[in-house]
Amino acid sequence: MLTRLFPQNEHLIERVVRVVVGLAALSLVFVGPQSSWGLLGLIPLVTGAIGSCPIYTVFGLNTAGKGKAHPGPEGA
Repeated sequence: MLTRLFPQNEHLIERVVRVVVGLAALSLVFVGPQSSWGLLGLIPLVTGAIGSCPIYTVFGLNTAGKGKAHPGPEGA
C-alpha cells in the first residue's frame, strides 16, 4: 500500500540535490536571516529522503528511470 502511495519516482542525483537544497533552506531558520520561511526546506528534504515526490505521482512523472510514466511514441 505504501509503495502505491509513495512510489520511487526520483532519480538518485535529483534526490541528492533535493536533500542539499532542503538542508540549505532549513539552515536559514538558524543562521543568516533566521526566517521561518526556511522551514519550507523540509519539503525537498523529506521528498529527497524518501525518494518520492507527491506532485510527480499526481502527474504521472518518473525520473527514476524504472519505466515510463506515460507511454508515448518511441520517437518522442
